[in-house]
Amino acid sequence: MILGIDSSGLTASVAILDEDNDIVTAQYTVNLKKTHSETLLPMIDEIFRLTGMVKKEISTVAVAAGPGSFTGLRIGGAAAKGIASALGIPVAAVPTVDGLAYNCYGFGGYVCPLMDARRQQTYTGIYEFVAESGSMNNISYSMNAILPQCAIGIEELIQRLNDAGDSDTEVMLLGDGVPVFKEIIDRNLILPHCYAPAHMNRQSAAAIARLGAIYVKRGQTVSAASFAPEYLRQSQAEREALEK
Repeated sequence: MILGIDSSGLTASVAILDEDNDIVTAQYTVNLKKTHSETLLPMIDEIFRLTGMVKKEISTVAVAAGPGSFTGLRIGGAAAKGIASALGIPVAAVPTVDGLAYNCYGFGGYVCPLMDARRQQTYTGIYEFVAESGSMNNISYSMNAILPQCAIGIEELIQRLNDAGDSDTEVMLLGDGVPVFKEIIDRNLILPHCYAPAHMNRQSAAAIARLGAIYVKRGQTVSAASFAPEYLRQSQAEREALEK
């Protein structure tokens, strides 16, 4: 069993994945302007209460490791470290943008998550799903990062998308950056594009847990003590201090 945690943005999400059967046993997601420090641990307790599971049944904690809200990442990271340390189990540190992209598993074009990083910057990446071996009726996909997660300006991202694709390459965009940048995207992105629907356009702990399962199989986990969030850039307070 893998416990997934994502508090990297406004959305707080926790999930339990049954890795052996590839089933999401439970997921609890709240997308409101509430403080994760007040909601995250009660959400974790609640899914264990409702499922009748106990924490010692968890073998790995998968957590959205960044980028994202500095406060949200610290809260999610602290929860993951605390649970993993208490149980003596590893942590799967899943890049936040990868987790968002995985919501669109199997999409035939490019997947481009957008997280609002302020100042016309976005935490983003460009991904594609590549079909692996299998019959025509049973295809599995691996996720390939054409542009690994990074913090760049929205205009630079649009240019990279335009350069990477052709007239037949469709782009699906998702994340809390969509309403912020939609106007400039529609005006400047020449590739055909669409926006992910509501049920898959925000952070999902189930996606983090599913990627965590892949990390476990690859041996890409870390100890609770060695886990640290990946912020990608300095906090606003740090930037403002340097500008003085």
